[in-house]
Amino acid sequence: MSDGDTAPVLIGLDSGTSMVKAVAFDVDGRLLASTSRPNSYTTLPNGGVEQDMRRTWDDAAAVVRSLLDAHPGLTTRVAALGVTGQGDGCWLVDADGAPVHDGWLWLDGRSAAEARALAKAPAAAQIYRTCGTGINVCQMRTHLTWMKRHAPDLPARATTAFHPKDWLYFRLTGRRATCPTEGVFTFGDFRTRAYADSVIEALGLADLQHLLPPIVDGANAAAPLTPAAAAATGLPPGLPVSLGYVDIMCAALGGGLHDAATRPGFTILGSTGVHMRFAPDAENVRLNADRTGYVMAFPGRAYGQIQTNMAATLNIDWMLDVARDLLASQGVTRSRADLLAGLDDKILSARPGTVLYHPYVSPAGERGPFTEPDARASFTGLAQGVGWFDLMRAVFEGLAMAARDCYAAMGPLPAEIRITGGASRSAAARRILAATLGAPVRTVDQPEAAAAGAAMIAALAQGLYPDTEAIADAWTTRRLGPREAPDAALTRTYHRLFPAFVATRMALVPAWTNLAATRRPA
Repeated sequence: MSDGDTAPVLIGLDSGTSMVKAVAFDVDGRLLASTSRPNSYTTLPNGGVEQDMRRTWDDAAAVVRSLLDAHPGLTTRVAALGVTGQGDGCWLVDADGAPVHDGWLWLDGRSAAEARALAKAPAAAQIYRTCGTGINVCQMRTHLTWMKRHAPDLPARATTAFHPKDWLYFRLTGRRATCPTEGVFTFGDFRTRAYADSVIEALGLADLQHLLPPIVDGANAAAPLTPAAAAATGLPPGLPVSLGYVDIMCAALGGGLHDAATRPGFTILGSTGVHMRFAPDAENVRLNADRTGYVMAFPGRAYGQIQTNMAATLNIDWMLDVARDLLASQGVTRSRADLLAGLDDKILSARPGTVLYHPYVSPAGERGPFTEPDARASFTGLAQGVGWFDLMRAVFEGLAMAARDCYAAMGPLPAEIRITGGASRSAAARRILAATLGAPVRTVDQPEAAAAGAAMIAALAQGLYPDTEAIADAWTTRRLGPREAPDAALTRTYHRLFPAFVATRMALVPAWTNLAATRRPA
């Protein structure tokens, strides 16, 4: 990128679970420059996972300033900033805008009992029909329920309940708001894209309704950057700032899900696994009998239906670390990157379907396509002769089986799957996923899809494109990779294996419950 250019630039700010990123794009969606720094959070003995809200703002401001420092010519070219971030959780602030406590992340599992009780309550069916989203341990509604019972001083001291991106938008603009995704899937009606009093009352949270900020669609409106935020970021005061949608929907927008002609599926194989179905309007949303998953709006009329696995590549990281520990015990030091080199070929040479693996390695359990905080990972079918590469292949197959399990809960399997995330770079992962779903897969040449989606929302607010269809076509269609067709023989193998995967995970529920009981103090 030449700093002498004068064409407009859009910046997407993405505060994710593992990294905080600032990414600059031109108006055609070409990535120009990016900066990032690691995120940081604390895991507590009671299952809590918290993040320092002030540090989160400092990190976000720092990555933007770092981007501008590295490319000074950007400062005068920036037309707008869009902000997104990790979803769910609960970040409370007081009347002065100061944090009441560290923010609770989506990883926070301390409200498992409250989530289970809400999901079994008589009103659960009504809540699901209205929100389109199942109750799970990750959400603000379950976190607030826990606080009411165990830490009532926290909501009592608060005036607003934010999600992570809402907090950053507040620090950037001074405006208290949330978006049509997070406000609605937690407390609203997905058909009207507004809060629903009936849902809030059914949750038993009517007394805390005053904490919910207004819902603002960042694709239609922007707020000016405050002088204080300008000083912190290096951006010009008054710059238009759009509150993006939650990072999953921004990634879907930037990664190619919004395609009314193809109606594809979209899978993110990152730390978590996200599996999405395109619905052109509310009438085409398909809810399921188990009351799981999410329904979230796109800008415009369309929706994404979502099922999420709590852990995707975290399972691969765990297996790599097991191998690293064994090597370290013999005085051999290897990094994860070392072990990944050449791993694809070894996995594809291993025997398919030798062992079943259920990839529920997250300590918070699972939320898609079933909700079970006590769910844990397991191998089934071990026998002599099974080697480490067979197990690693089983992990890859387990991730693909979990993806199929999620897609099956949203209706017919899509005819094409678009994939992104770290594991999408693996030929083995792509081949196994395509065969398991029986559909071609296509990668998306957009390494920062969530930041791109936030920038796209900002571009819509500035009138740079007439509608979501136009910007999706311009920013994503040309960046789709070739179709990788499924291997027919491998598809037959996985078609036979999938019922065993589902039957086994259903049979394991009592074991998970008993194991959870042993983990609790006597």
